[in-house]
Amino acid sequence: MRYGSEDIFPYNLKEHKSIQVKRMFDAIAGKYDLLNHTLSFGFDKWWRKKGIASLRPFSPRTILDIATGTGDLAIAMQNDLQPQLMIGADISEGMMDVAREKAKELHLQESIRFEYQDCTNLSYPNDTFDAVTSAFGVRNFEDIEQGLSEMHRVLKPGGHLMILELSTPESFPMKQLYRIYSKIVIPNVGRLISKEKAAYCYLPASIKVVPQGNVMTELLAKIGFKEAKTHSLTWGICSLYTGTK
Repeated sequence: MRYGSEDIFPYNLKEHKSIQVKRMFDAIAGKYDLLNHTLSFGFDKWWRKKGIASLRPFSPRTILDIATGTGDLAIAMQNDLQPQLMIGADISEGMMDVAREKAKELHLQESIRFEYQDCTNLSYPNDTFDAVTSAFGVRNFEDIEQGLSEMHRVLKPGGHLMILELSTPESFPMKQLYRIYSKIVIPNVGRLISKEKAAYCYLPASIKVVPQGNVMTELLAKIGFKEAKTHSLTWGICSLYTGTK
């Protein structure tokens, strides 16, 4: 089954989505953190803390962070959870170069590995990690069901899934305010700061149609995740999804 965000492309309809996503994130890597914090009013930091808190009771010793980007979640998990193995994986070397520099500045370069991986075809063996995570990356998957299935495959039995993803508010007045914000503020601020108009037109379009709420938890259950749950954050602007293998 295909989901709406798989058919939203940053640039054109001719190339594979994964190729375009890689090019887009390579192009905005240097401005990504500034834009991320600006457009979320800093809430993205709090959302990551909530996601990490959901994993803390389980003390995962091996963690894989898919679509790690500039590494904010991977770095925060290393500091908070202190796993023995922390891997951040992404298709954008430009984004991971920023992540590597941040890890180096924090003297974490020996504690976190950043590796090129295609989320739909991970190179890791079955049952490898105690926890698998992703923050704001699922909507960029070329094949969402396959990407989530790969996350399930590399997770150990009894291991934990944690996904943060932007979502569309459903209640008044946030629903109406968010519609204006996503149509006007995100594209224009994104273009002004990053000079990459396509990326910040793609962002709200992909959020609108990515699997959300019960649709996402039903998909996770279909793949094989147990106890799949959704938690709405900040009036529905972000959703936290959890599950176990």
